[in-house]
Amino acid sequence: MSSPRPITASERSKLDPFVVATGDASPRDQRDLMERPFFSLAKARRTTPIHYAAGDVRVEVYAVPEHGMATIWDADVLIWAASQIVEAENLGFKTSRFLRFTPYQLLTAIGRQTGARDYKLLKGALARLQSTVIRTTIRNGEHWKRHQFSWINEWEECTTRDGRVEGMEFVLPDWFYRGVIDRSLVLAIDPTYFRLTGGIERWLYRVARKHAGRQPKGWLFEIAHLHQKSGSLVRVSDFALQIRRIAARQPLPGYRLRIERGDRRELLRILPVHLSTVPVDSAVETLGTSHANGIGIPHAALSGLRTHEPQLMLWPETAIPGLNLESNSESNSCSWPARSEDKQAAAAAPTPEHPSRQPSLPFARKPGGKR
Repeated sequence: MSSPRPITASERSKLDPFVVATGDASPRDQRDLMERPFFSLAKARRTTPIHYAAGDVRVEVYAVPEHGMATIWDADVLIWAASQIVEAENLGFKTSRFLRFTPYQLLTAIGRQTGARDYKLLKGALARLQSTVIRTTIRNGEHWKRHQFSWINEWEECTTRDGRVEGMEFVLPDWFYRGVIDRSLVLAIDPTYFRLTGGIERWLYRVARKHAGRQPKGWLFEIAHLHQKSGSLVRVSDFALQIRRIAARQPLPGYRLRIERGDRRELLRILPVHLSTVPVDSAVETLGTSHANGIGIPHAALSGLRTHEPQLMLWPETAIPGLNLESNSESNSCSWPARSEDKQAAAAAPTPEHPSRQPSLPFARKPGGKR
């Protein structure tokens, strides 16, 4: 008879919590996530892996059928977390990979509604973020070749004994957290980014912000190369059509798009609306065409811009699959007795019966101790 599997303590027991005290923070994005294919751009469930290679950079993303791959709309959770961490660091507070917050804070900050359905959809996003597995060589040390992680190590919904939701917690992976506290790896983004409805246009804005910045000459990409960088499952011809339609609508905040042609190649020039005499980002290549290998499945017919319904509504919430084996037992939901400090710190968080009522933070009033 095999010996029972040892119980592993929750990672949260080893970390000091970073309590988010306010939702007010300028949105920031992590550079590595802005220019490489880490997320599905489609609103339909994707299980086909992403395999991307450019020079010595490798990115692999894997999903499970039960949830599908984390999407670029799910990435709003990571943008919100990065924004809160940077804001707290700017104010001199201590931060952590272990975040405590109310769903109301997160949802309102990323432009979502706060009804009962939206809370359920948020939990679906957290499930996809946890069950998606990433392998990458980006930012590896001298003796390390590949890093494997999920976007969220573990998460929990915290309630009182009577079932009232008081807040949420999740633990970010060290790879992402280190990329946020390093200020050179974070960029501010336009808050209207959250209003973009299409997956490709959301991804294209992040590429524009990362590469073009506010440089007077902007940035020039070959569209075939952009297709490889996106991880999209649509054919190159369909992807090019989507880019032309986006360029015709000009929806990207702060940027103008222009289709150009040269040497039988179709190109996209990204120009900032507000120019700067100092380059915002270091140029890697004037024309983004080098070292990109094939990615994904090139002949899928589904377009990431076909539907415009809220992204998280397309499949039911289910249990998290067994990918993060050491933390799954701590995920999803718990029932906590009300603590005295909680009662002093906050009133009730919103419940499905009262979705529009703004809660006070149940955990504490400050985002951490002073340095």
